[in-house]
Amino acid sequence: MYSFLKQDIFKLIQQSADELNVDAYAIGGYVRDVFLKRTSKDIDVVTIGKGIDLAEKVHGKLGPEAYLTTFKNFGTAQVKFKDLEIEFVGARRESYNRDSRKPVVEDGSLQDDQNRRDFTINALAIGLSKNNFGKLLDPFNGLNDLENKTIKTPLDPDITYSDDPLRMLRGIRFASQLGFTIEENSLSSISKNKERIKIVSMERISDELNKIILSPVPSVGFKLLFDTGLLHLIFPEMVKLQGTETIKGLSHKDNFYHTLEVLDNTARKTNDLWLRWAAILHDIAKPATKRFEEGHGFTFHGHEDKGARMVPKIFTNLKLPLNEKMKYVQKLVQLHLRPIVLAKTEVTDSAVRRLLFEAGDDIDDLMILCESDITTKNPNKVKRYMHNFEIVRTKLVELEEKDRLRNWQPPIAGEEIMKLYNLSPGKEIGILKTALKDAILDGEVENNYESAKKFLDAKFNAIKK
Repeated sequence: MYSFLKQDIFKLIQQSADELNVDAYAIGGYVRDVFLKRTSKDIDVVTIGKGIDLAEKVHGKLGPEAYLTTFKNFGTAQVKFKDLEIEFVGARRESYNRDSRKPVVEDGSLQDDQNRRDFTINALAIGLSKNNFGKLLDPFNGLNDLENKTIKTPLDPDITYSDDPLRMLRGIRFASQLGFTIEENSLSSISKNKERIKIVSMERISDELNKIILSPVPSVGFKLLFDTGLLHLIFPEMVKLQGTETIKGLSHKDNFYHTLEVLDNTARKTNDLWLRWAAILHDIAKPATKRFEEGHGFTFHGHEDKGARMVPKIFTNLKLPLNEKMKYVQKLVQLHLRPIVLAKTEVTDSAVRRLLFEAGDDIDDLMILCESDITTKNPNKVKRYMHNFEIVRTKLVELEEKDRLRNWQPPIAGEEIMKLYNLSPGKEIGILKTALKDAILDGEVENNYESAKKFLDAKFNAIKK
């Protein structure tokens, strides 16, 4: 008897299945995670009967705290109870049309249901009915694959992947999330069937891509995506980063593998999906801006500006949100060189003020990205950069306390400038506003009304002369 089955929910499922005289099984990811000692709140239950009937019976026993949702067109139902989400479905057999990943579904046996699973580790089932309670059903040696940390399809991988090509991405995602290895035949089959990914919607692809990005070491997943050729089909802009070039003995680094290092470094510091996306895209425009300068070597001037302009199109292509998340990534790509430039030179108050002004509340995330961008293998360079970053961080705190520049608003706005000096809308207003902003950021004027008014009076009089 597995200890997790002592939970009340499984006793209620057993009682409900017995009252309906049907067999029921916990199956899939929940069972896998039990053996991996990972907590999971999503339980998949398959029954040799009607999934909706079993869900309704369980829902009735749980009482008013539980919420039932039925999907009659699919023959499935979901019960939400406290922090649990339990999916109920009848065992089924599936067949696929070549041009669609939507199967033709028929009632089937437990074996049929296990045959249609994507990987052996997700085909494990444990009995929940009185006559099989606690019995493990493992027809594909999934438990052995769990112990050996192996991702393997239950049937011929060419059939499994061709039927539902999203499974190729899921296999890579599981390898990245769990630190597993994809079995040789299953891996080579991904390369063979990669073109099939074209029938999958970009929304589903990006959902899996985001899960890879959020895995503990996301470079594992991206290297698999690259090596199998899937990345070339779903995210070609990133593939263009790969490779080096040498002219007259001068080379540049491989920006694809550098990006993966930056991504892993960022992942060690934060679980934020969009900051990790900023790490992926920070050098995305380097291929487009690469130039060779005689006697100097390769340059990528302006790649931060062009990269920021590329972000909306990439997000559009990948069906990622075109809202404040995209703008956040765009801002970090635009600014990612600024702290690094500061770390190379003397850290002046003026430069730090301007950085704080432009980054606003995203300054801490920008500093994480910039520190992650230091991938040199020279320990002395790393030490020097990190020391200067600490100086930048200290100055950021000091100047924020003194000047309050995060999400800065001018102490005297444009409308008040017009009233103070009896001006109509025009270029004079812009000249005064810009002069005030620059004077405050350069530390020439304190960030308060009195100092700003005194400065504007002098500036206005100078203009009028």
